[in-house]
Amino acid sequence: MLIAMAGFTFNDVITKLSSESMNMAQVMLVRGVFASLFVGLLAWRSGALARSKSMLQPFVAIRVIGEAGGTVTFLIALAHLPIANVSSVLQALPLAVTMGAALVFKEEVGWRRWLAIAVGFTGVLIIVRPGFEGFSVFSLAALASVACCTVRDLATKRIPAAIPSLLVSTATAIAMTVVGAILLRPMGGWTPLTGQGTGLLALAAVLVLIGYQFIIMAMREGDISFIAPFRYTSLLWSIVLGLVIFGDVPDLAMITGATIIIGSGLYALYRERVVGRRRIVAESTGPSMAPDGI
Repeated sequence: MLIAMAGFTFNDVITKLSSESMNMAQVMLVRGVFASLFVGLLAWRSGALARSKSMLQPFVAIRVIGEAGGTVTFLIALAHLPIANVSSVLQALPLAVTMGAALVFKEEVGWRRWLAIAVGFTGVLIIVRPGFEGFSVFSLAALASVACCTVRDLATKRIPAAIPSLLVSTATAIAMTVVGAILLRPMGGWTPLTGQGTGLLALAAVLVLIGYQFIIMAMREGDISFIAPFRYTSLLWSIVLGLVIFGDVPDLAMITGATIIIGSGLYALYRERVVGRRRIVAESTGPSMAPDGI
């Protein structure tokens, strides 16, 4: 889980660096080409592409739409906000998925977890600071990304088990590439690529695949209640890398809000263990970290 979180966060850093020389649609397009190639080869070798018609399954389509919205809004926020701030808001995703599961799928959620959800989103508001001087409209993009990723994760829960995960990943990667191509002109058009820029985006795609491979290993081999809290190390990576690479110094509001969000998430996870059930919030601490085009 630690390696997976590092892979995802380094991918975000490379993406943010790339946004300084090209628009985010081009980042999506170029990274998506590499990601589609890499994950498509893996799917082909595993035989997952033999069931390509499964890509048309409705919940696969809903998942792809949620991922598309989450990716676009996430990249917009990442390009304009400190990486630690964006990462902090995304830590509320498990709480949002718990709330969505209760409202949409009628999952049983006790009052303690509802309280944890309310407290967690209070932490989000502290980071976003609506109506205050530190407020940025791009913070709303980060919140929109959480909402879209919640749709993605709830749809993933309803995808039939017979559909291979690699096939779903291939469909998602291809869709993100297409979305990047569609948004390229509205977001400013094509910027000539350098060898370094192309290499970095190829590396970002590899890092995402590494992240997914290690997180699958962790979720299959480890006890979920033990390994899930380690997903929050992505925030530590974001703070350190944001400070070292971008010179972003976390302010008090960000640290306070992130602490509240993580505390709420850990408490919700603890309550799941107490009641002895593997609820969807625990599952959402696995592969669904942040939108990444795969």
